[in-house]
Order: sequence, then structure tokens, then C-alpha cells
Amino acid sequence: MARPELIIEGLRVGIEGREIVKGLDLTVRGGEVHAVMGPNGTGKSTMASALMGHPSYEVLGGKATLDGQDLLAMSVDERARAGLFLAMQYPAEISGVSNANFMRTALNARRAESDPVPVMQFHRELKAKMESLQIDQSFAERYVNEGFSGGEKKRNEILQMAVLRPRIAVLDEIDSGLDIDAVKLVAGGVSQMLSEDLGVLIITHYQRILNYINPTNVHVMMQGRIVRSGGPELAMELEARGYEWLRQELGIDEPITEEA
Repeated sequence: MARPELIIEGLRVGIEGREIVKGLDLTVRGGEVHAVMGPNGTGKSTMASALMGHPSYEVLGGKATLDGQDLLAMSVDERARAGLFLAMQYPAEISGVSNANFMRTALNARRAESDPVPVMQFHRELKAKMESLQIDQSFAERYVNEGFSGGEKKRNEILQMAVLRPRIAVLDEIDSGLDIDAVKLVAGGVSQMLSEDLGVLIITHYQRILNYINPTNVHVMMQGRIVRSGGPELAMELEARGYEWLRQELGIDEPITEEA
């Protein structure tokens, strides 16, 4: 099978009548790690939600394809079955559904009805992946994210990614609210999965997670579009000089508002 490929061209996205993403171009292929950085309110999470098909976001123009298929024409479940994965900034709780059942159901949804993953095989693989992510085995029977700490929720998202083996993974502020040890664990889990069969798009405010996941490309997003791209050195420069430096260099009038 060919390397996965996500191509975004001229994407424009709005919410409640306001355009947030204003013509975004980006290509992510298998074996690549792209980091999209930028201050609050520039459209990073809006882009991620629109790619996954969140109903609150309206695509106003442009296109996005996954392995040559029109991503924007697909329903949410079709996008997931095609191999797109979104690790959300604020993972939802699902009461009454165990982690193990949730992940096995999601995995089987990507297989033919006549070929579900055998139960024992699934549990062996799940156990191995939980061990590698240092997740307690009891989490398999706990309800999805219910009562989980912030770090546990983020590690659970990476566990789901490991089980589902997507073709393109979008990680929306997967480092948000985590202490340094949790960041290392989450980043290590992602790094274990990197291969030519997986393309990763990391959305983040800060450079710290990129200390543990080496990006092939770094992009800065402002005013709803990518304004600069480069290698890992661009993230280091942003960490040292801040977004205000780049805003002034590019002559962008829009004020910068960053998270505390």
C-alpha cells in the first residue's frame, strides 16, 4: 500500500458566521511529522475539527483529500474508517462504555463485518500497548475517560491511536496541561508508532513536546493561514523569541494573544 497522504488546499472554515481558517495549504505524508504552532485564536484547533467533520464548523472553501479521496465529502465515521485519527484537546467522557469495548468496536468498524478481530488477540495486543505506554491494566475496564486525570486522558488518546493504527493522526494540543513526565510518556508513545505508514500532524503552542518528537516540518499559523514553514530550528526560534517577533517581522497587524 502507498504511503498515506493528506493534502489540504485553500481550506477556509467558519463558525457562527465568522471565518477562522482563511486559506490553508498543507501536505502531510507517511513518515513525516508536521508541527503546526501559533498563538491562540489563529485557527489551529478549528482546522483539526473541520478535518474530522465536527458539525459546528462550516467549510467555506478549499479542499482536503486523504489518499486521493475527498475527505470533506465523507461523514465523520467514514473519515475514521479511511484512516484519519484526531486526538482531541479535551477528550470526552463516555459513561457506561469500557475502554476495551470502545477500542475493539472502533477497530472492528475499520474491518469487514465478516472479519472482526478475535477477542483474545485484541486483548493480548491491548495489554502490550498499555504496558508500553505505562498505563495500568485496570484502565481497560474503566469507562472511557471517566474519572481520568488530564494526563491519563491524553495517554488514553495515544493508546487509542496505537490500537487503531491510523494513516494520518492529528494531535490537537496533546501536551496541553501535562507535566514534563506526562509529556515524555505521551511523546514516547507517539514516537514508537512513527513509520512510513503513519503521518502525524501535531498542533501545539509550545516547543517542549518537540524535544521528544522530532518534527520533519514546523509551520506557524497566524490569521487563519500558515505564514512560515521550516525545520525544527523554527520551533526553537519561536521558543526563544516568541510569536510577537514573527508578527512584527511579517507586518501582521492582528494582536497576539497567548495562553498563560
